[in-house]
Amino acid sequence: MMNKSVFTLLILFFLPVLTIHAENQPTKTLSLHECITIALNNASSVKKAENNLHLEGVDLLRSYGNFLPKVTSSASYVPRSVSRSYTSYSPLYGGGSDTAINMTSRSSTVDISLTASLNLFNGLSDYAALQAALDRKKAAGFTLQRAKETIAYDVTQHYYQVLLDKELLDIARENLKTSKDLLTLTNHQFNIGLKSITDLYQQQAEASNGNLAVINAENQLRRSKLELVRRLRIDPAEEIALEPVDTAVIAKLSPELDIEALSASSLRQRADLRAQDFERDAARQNVRQAAGARLPRLDLAFTMSSGAIDSYKTTMLGNTIDYAYPPVSKQLENGIDHAISLNLAWTIFDGFMTRYNVELAKVASRNSQLDYEELKDGIEIDLKQVAGDYRAAFTRIESARESLKASESAAQGITRKYDLGASNFVELSSARAALFNARSTLTQALYNLALQKALLDYTSGIGIEEVSNASSH
Repeated sequence: MMNKSVFTLLILFFLPVLTIHAENQPTKTLSLHECITIALNNASSVKKAENNLHLEGVDLLRSYGNFLPKVTSSASYVPRSVSRSYTSYSPLYGGGSDTAINMTSRSSTVDISLTASLNLFNGLSDYAALQAALDRKKAAGFTLQRAKETIAYDVTQHYYQVLLDKELLDIARENLKTSKDLLTLTNHQFNIGLKSITDLYQQQAEASNGNLAVINAENQLRRSKLELVRRLRIDPAEEIALEPVDTAVIAKLSPELDIEALSASSLRQRADLRAQDFERDAARQNVRQAAGARLPRLDLAFTMSSGAIDSYKTTMLGNTIDYAYPPVSKQLENGIDHAISLNLAWTIFDGFMTRYNVELAKVASRNSQLDYEELKDGIEIDLKQVAGDYRAAFTRIESARESLKASESAAQGITRKYDLGASNFVELSSARAALFNARSTLTQALYNLALQKALLDYTSGIGIEEVSNASSH
């Protein structure tokens, strides 16, 4: 009971200190490039692609090894071997008649051997396997590159989303401040008889709605930050802030695009398409590798062996003979045998297994070709769609600017008329709501253009560094 009380006091003593430390934790400011770098270092998809690239490198080494001799060695030591058999006993050696007697042999032996074999021909299966391994390794490299580009675009998208939500929160707070100022003014006007109680209640409701909009914007900003943290895979308790993006630079982007040139460039640069191209080539080589089993196999072999008898005894008719042998080392040295052989093997019939393997490889090759064509067509379609959305983003910005300009003029006019009593609260509320929506729409349009530019780069197959630099501008 005493230990429990002491533990409780320690918790109550250190809890305020920990709380103060958490509250005083400095906020870390990150740029877009830093966010992409952190995500690339922590992303599991990138690590998996790197592991696969390493494995393909090992597989390539294995394919090279098929052209080298295979060397095996073996050694055995038999400390005791007993064999019993019947042997014929002749009268010439003192027996009465030919008869079979039991003989027991006991021995201890040592044997060692070394074998080296080199395949001279196996239907070019090893060559096809090597080419397939080279293609798969190249494909794994491009798959890794595309994984990095995907991470870069995903982080860029959520980075801009956080900045957009922050802008919308600032607009909502400014709108709330204006509503509160107007509520204060309306309250004074009501006290001196210039505004009715209905106008006062309506303005109070407007201020409450503005407060609710701020709460919703804060919640949305918190959500978008957590989504970014999820992709960075950093401590969620760490407070982060993002460097702002110059929207003026974004607005200076050009809407002019050469779709034909961009499409041709995309087909050359897209890492996933190049990876699929190498996978297709590897599948074709797999067909040649499987078909090689139909041809004979020729191997060159070299074998070297030696053996020694440590002891050898025989027992027959109660007599034991112990044969004397030279030392084991001398026997092994003087008893070396060697042989060189050419071994030809040709499978005449294997139950259609080779036919099945070839057809299996052909189906995989055809499927790989279909995947390549589908990806290629998809890239061209996606590029045209993204290019259209990119152009439309400029039109959206121009429309949002015109709407904001008109909304500002309308709101100023309605506010003056409302102050003079020439306009009612409904007109004022509608004008202020239109102004708030126009400002939010323009902000969203600017960030949408930035996202469309990043998506255009991603779809075009621009490299990871170029994606990062383009997104930063």
